[in-house]
Amino acid sequence: MSRRTTWQCASLLLDYPSEELVGSLPTIRSAVAGLPDTMAAPLLGFIEHLAGSDLADLQATYVDTFDDRRRCNLFLTYFAHGDTRKRGMALLRFKQAYLGAGVVPDDAELPDHLSVVLEFAATVDPDAGRRLLEDHRAGLEVLRLSLRDLASPYAGVLEAVCATLPALRGDEWDAVRRLAAAGPPEEEVGLTPYGTPGFDAALTDRQVDLPMPTVRGA
Repeated sequence: MSRRTTWQCASLLLDYPSEELVGSLPTIRSAVAGLPDTMAAPLLGFIEHLAGSDLADLQATYVDTFDDRRRCNLFLTYFAHGDTRKRGMALLRFKQAYLGAGVVPDDAELPDHLSVVLEFAATVDPDAGRRLLEDHRAGLEVLRLSLRDLASPYAGVLEAVCATLPALRGDEWDAVRRLAAAGPPEEEVGLTPYGTPGFDAALTDRQVDLPMPTVRGA
């Protein structure tokens, strides 16, 4: 239960700062207070940062951090594939996981945004959500380390998320180092394979609507 609570709180905290988010901080703080210290401490630190900052400053920092830096990208498939055709195929796996759990993802947002993945893992299918996070663990670690190197308050949120996942093994750290050194691929060929009619036709009667967090596009 601690893991799912961490995922839910982190999903909200990684959304674009808004008056609604700031207004919900007491509720989030109350939920975080019951978590183990490895998850609670970094999240509480970030909550205090949000509570003590001007909203306009928070919004400007969010854009500067996540929209303008390739190594601080909240879209998980971007780390391994950048804006290449392979990324389009990788996005299909996220959509397939959501559909398999009976969820219709909002096509207005890419399904690999970390807030969306964490919301899915927390509220719909913890096992499928955890697998998506673990399969993109190298990207998560690059994001965490990049935020830490920037001394960004958001590093605490990623620290809490990573604390819910198994410790990295030696070969996984090698993958993190390679990805951190090279950065995401830069070839821009579009994301055409995502949302193909053949795949979208696979919707079933089990589908239900999931209120995903509102997130900004890349």
